[in-house]
Amino acid sequence: MSPELKSLELKNAQVSNPPRRQFTRQRRQLNDGERRNLAKAASLHLSKLQQHLPAHARIGLYYDGFGELPTQPLLDWSQRLGYLPYLPVVGSLGHDDKRLRFVPIYHSKLLNIPTRIHRLGMKQNHHRRLLWASELDVIICPLVAVDLNGNRMGMGGGFYDTTLGNSYRSGFKKPLKVGWCYDFQVVEQLARQPWDVPLDGLITPNGIRWFR
Repeated sequence: MSPELKSLELKNAQVSNPPRRQFTRQRRQLNDGERRNLAKAASLHLSKLQQHLPAHARIGLYYDGFGELPTQPLLDWSQRLGYLPYLPVVGSLGHDDKRLRFVPIYHSKLLNIPTRIHRLGMKQNHHRRLLWASELDVIICPLVAVDLNGNRMGMGGGFYDTTLGNSYRSGFKKPLKVGWCYDFQVVEQLARQPWDVPLDGLITPNGIRWFR
């Protein structure tokens, strides 16, 4: 075992992750008005993300279908600045392939986009023009919790870690990986597995922070 993996195992032995339901329950306790207001507050910090992006940047977004911080402000911001927004598609290469691909958004409202419900419960739009994650400039990543080092806890499916793993391990800086969540989803420390891909940055209603 490499020294890096031994160090990771030692750290994980000292950390016990909180249960996912703790955060998903808190998210669902918010009403629509509270969620919209918190998303508006978070969107005020997007100008600091803009400083890291080229003109006509390709932005990977997602549907907020499980009580997450609403992502409509991200779409509004992208289209207002002339960025090109995309949504993830799961299973475009077969049910056993966890790599996400991304479909362009042609609507101004996420609610108006024709969707199908994936077998795991998330909404998906289908289109022939699919991009790989490596073709995007930034991916806004959904999460259940995140720690102060950028380690991310997802829903457990491993889609984002699988999609971004090769580019991360190869040292590529593109795409930027940015979390978007409520402040109560930020914890001091999470256990990290060898296959986990940490975030480069995080945006919450209270501000933006960078981990690299």
